[in-house]
Amino acid sequence: MKRLQDILAKDGVAYELEQVIDDTIVACKDIAHKLAQGALAGILGSTEDENVQGETQKQLDVISNDLLKNILISNINVRGIGSEEEDYTVAGNPEGKYLVTFDPLDGSSNIDVNLSVGTIFSILEANGEGSGDNQELFLQTGRNQVAAGYVLYGPSAILVLTTGKGVNFYTLDRTIGEFVLTKEQVKIPEETSEFAINMSNQRFWEPEMKAYIDDCLKGEEGPLGKRYNMRWVASMVAEVHRILVRGGIFMYPWDNRDPNRAGKLRLMYEGNPMSWIIEQAGGLATTGREHILDVQPQGIHDRVPVVLGSKKEVETMMSYYKK
Repeated sequence: MKRLQDILAKDGVAYELEQVIDDTIVACKDIAHKLAQGALAGILGSTEDENVQGETQKQLDVISNDLLKNILISNINVRGIGSEEEDYTVAGNPEGKYLVTFDPLDGSSNIDVNLSVGTIFSILEANGEGSGDNQELFLQTGRNQVAAGYVLYGPSAILVLTTGKGVNFYTLDRTIGEFVLTKEQVKIPEETSEFAINMSNQRFWEPEMKAYIDDCLKGEEGPLGKRYNMRWVASMVAEVHRILVRGGIFMYPWDNRDPNRAGKLRLMYEGNPMSWIIEQAGGLATTGREHILDVQPQGIHDRVPVVLGSKKEVETMMSYYKK
């Protein structure tokens, strides 16, 4: 039985970074416990507040955010944190070496109906001087990540993690309270006939995305020459996990409902960590026009169009933009 700490040590992960990952996972274990209790823990339903994104907060959004924030800013290795639920970055230890960004509860609209949700996190080095509440320290491309992962809270709690040496799955063994390695060096099939997209937004998409989806729906008789299945869970963690397990392509493209926003998903704590995980597993992640990991953020809550998954299918989608 290989525990998470064993694999991190084998991969030569710095002790300070291992401590940051450990504390992140401790908070995720607590979130998993509260989710498993559901209504018994009094964590269902919404608050009367909105976050900085203008989204109504679920009670567990707030609880999850506070769990992660409090444990991480107490870690001596963490200079600061950035969260979907925080207006601004939050300072930790001024001497800390790392910055952590996270979506404390992705897909939280699914909580009340008992569907899969998750926590996404990204870790960067704190290059340069300054306090962790200085947003400028965080504005690095996804290529600079030193660790990224998510925890999927489903029938079992699964940690998916990369430190730049491939992608591993760990399952929470509740009898010992530890994440145990269950799948090593995950690889995504290069080809797929399964896509995930919110079709209700179709009328708002760019012509290139409309053309690609139209051709997918034409099946064997269309130019792509195969029959596609469609999936949509409304939880990025669940969508990405399905792709890692059996392949596929996930899309949340730019649309014209608010032209001032580049997309729906946040670059720093959704797009970047998920893109790095996908590419470490042999897939591809793009905005449609450029690699997500190369996008230079201007703010901690920047949004970005996201298309990721099986490499050859993502390249097929990108060919529509190249035309």
